[in-house]
Amino acid sequence: MLKLIHREGRKIIIAFLVFLVLLNFSIHYFFPEERLFHLLLLIASLGGIIFVMMFFRNPRRRLFIEEGAIIAPADGKVVVVEETTEGEYFKDRRLQISIFMSVKNVHINRNPISGQVKYFKYHPGKYLLAWNPKSSTDNERTTFVIEDEDDNVEIMMRQIAGTVARRIKFYVEEGDEVTQGSEIGFIKFGSRVDLYLPLDSKVEVKIGEKVKGGQTVIARVVRKK
Repeated sequence: MLKLIHREGRKIIIAFLVFLVLLNFSIHYFFPEERLFHLLLLIASLGGIIFVMMFFRNPRRRLFIEEGAIIAPADGKVVVVEETTEGEYFKDRRLQISIFMSVKNVHINRNPISGQVKYFKYHPGKYLLAWNPKSSTDNERTTFVIEDEDDNVEIMMRQIAGTVARRIKFYVEEGDEVTQGSEIGFIKFGSRVDLYLPLDSKVEVKIGEKVKGGQTVIARVVRKK
């Protein structure tokens, strides 16, 4: 059971559970006659702990591993598929694909390809709504660039905090070797992930489509001879 809860949420769940137990006992002790209120509070407490446990769930998942495929780094809905200028690292035109994660989604972030982390930077910032276009450049965020030497391709992944999500966790550093589908980070309580791909990438998703991290093929790279 413990393995089905992500490590980022275990302390939060225990602390929240202790708070709810103390709250329910206190209300029962100081207001023993308010039985209806006790029942409603108990139901609300059970709903709250179930919600938090669902948010931090870590479901067993069969990962899709394929050379040349770019896999979804997160669960959520595709909200952007467009050509744009990436100004932090590549400083050229790239294909941007963005995935919005609601509070209902699994919030584990995964490596879209295997390779080496060539660039990493954490940016403190604002907490605009995650679907705001300026969130990609103004919000708290991290930027990873992963290079796959076999396919001769570099892609950028950006974790972006939202209005509610104000804590980004990341598990890699510049120079690390990563494998497709392995965990790269976690964003708490709703957020967004951007991918910046070569313009000639073959996109396999569309705006509004729901994707699963580690399973859905976002795009395929065009191998350069």
